[in-house]
Amino acid sequence: MNIALVAETAPAKALIPILEKVDADILSLTHSEGAMELLGPYSKEIFSIGEGRRNTTKKRSNFTIAKLVLKDTIHTYNALKKHPVDLTITCGNAGDVRKGIAASKKLNLPKLHIEQDIYNPIEMIAYADLITVPSKRAMKQLEELYDITNTVNIKGYPQAEYVGRVPILEAEKIYEQYQHDDFYVLFFGGDTRASDIPEIIKEVEKIDKTILVIPYRFETSAITPHITKSNIFVVEGYVDLISLMNASQGVIYCAGMGITIEVGALGVPAVKILGFHTQHASNDLAQDLGINVVSTNDIDHAVSRMKKPQGKRLIKNGCKASLKVAELTTSMDSYDQNCGGLSSLRKIWNHRKQYR
Repeated sequence: MNIALVAETAPAKALIPILEKVDADILSLTHSEGAMELLGPYSKEIFSIGEGRRNTTKKRSNFTIAKLVLKDTIHTYNALKKHPVDLTITCGNAGDVRKGIAASKKLNLPKLHIEQDIYNPIEMIAYADLITVPSKRAMKQLEELYDITNTVNIKGYPQAEYVGRVPILEAEKIYEQYQHDDFYVLFFGGDTRASDIPEIIKEVEKIDKTILVIPYRFETSAITPHITKSNIFVVEGYVDLISLMNASQGVIYCAGMGITIEVGALGVPAVKILGFHTQHASNDLAQDLGINVVSTNDIDHAVSRMKKPQGKRLIKNGCKASLKVAELTTSMDSYDQNCGGLSSLRKIWNHRKQYR
């Protein structure tokens, strides 16, 4: 069997436990260096479909974004066309999903999508042949919100299995590397707007502890001008984020499902900042795990009260979920594959407008 994967870094972590359970040659397509590094050992071939685009303080025009998406979609189409592919798998709600499904649809390839955020999916999942969801609640909401019914409940998050067994550096090595042994991690993820950063930094500076800031999608220059205290440091370059969070005294994050799953599986005290996606499946999961989801003004108070999440079942359920997805790669024909199509695409598109 030949499987094509299209994914960014966090979804790549969800795909690895699945890849370990399938007998297939893997073609990986991404514009993320992190995903390339993660998927490389499992891939027969791996290709870049464009360049990763960080968030900046300068807003790109719709025309520029459309041009970049089209360019990357053509790269994806060409890569898929040149290789034998029996199934395309996408995961997450980043632009890679849009490009992967669009190109696969044009080539009439079967498409399996792993969905984790039922409130804010990529509109192109409306053309996936089969969509996995982590719970009955998610299955119900995809139908109610977008008229999508070709779903399978895998009852968990495969990424949690990855976190549960990935090699983690000893805390002492992390302390030596970063020259601090008592710190919080502040993570700016996909739920952060550049305009949010000054106020978040202002509130975090009230905390009397070393703060290591992980810019992730942002350039360091979007963060450092707002720092006025000497206890806050921006970490540049590659970061072993799981090991760093595991060694920390807590994680403050404005991000989505990936980090929520990781802090939950690690059992690290955490506070989730309510980003611009006020309705988000990661908020629901965080609350289920006992992680406080707070506005920017409440960061200091929430951090003083944060506790370890109740995430023991995440890993166990994640193992079962990855096995279920692996089974689906050869049994999709047993399920309803009537996709939502244009009607569902429009509903998702209109729902996502509120976040633009």
